[in-house]
Amino acid sequence: MTNFRRLIEILTDGGVEFIVVGGVAAAAHGAVRATLDLDVVYRRTRDNLQRLVSSLTELRPYPRGAPPGLPFVWDERTVQNGLNFTLKTELGSLDLLGEITAGGSYDDLLDHSDEIQVFGRRCRCIRLDELIRVKRAAGRPKDYEAIAELERMLELIESKRDDG
Repeated sequence: MTNFRRLIEILTDGGVEFIVVGGVAAAAHGAVRATLDLDVVYRRTRDNLQRLVSSLTELRPYPRGAPPGLPFVWDERTVQNGLNFTLKTELGSLDLLGEITAGGSYDDLLDHSDEIQVFGRRCRCIRLDELIRVKRAAGRPKDYEAIAELERMLELIESKRDDG
């Protein structure tokens, strides 16, 4: 079981620049569909990579699905040389994404995110309309299943805005 609250606390306390995307973002907007991992798009600046690596080192990140004993070093060089990491940690599953399909990088998504409360912490979260768009572009069956609920939520929000 992934401890979403603690992962977000560690990232925010470490000063990591990130945007919550995926299932936790959907839940932050009110969706009820369960998710197993925390997906974040992280900023790929040198300073942020240092904060990211430092914040997560104690959680012993390791590639999810990799065989035990595979040589893996969690450091700035690894993150700089990679882009997207699906990791298991002491607190559960964490996907660190340098970019996402149709959404791009942190800087590309910044204008499509808002700072909101997520598990008791203020952090950036992808906006609902953008989440729908990137899920549709990803084209995975699990994304299509979530889109109907997310679109209905967006319709309700927009109708309340129009009534207000």
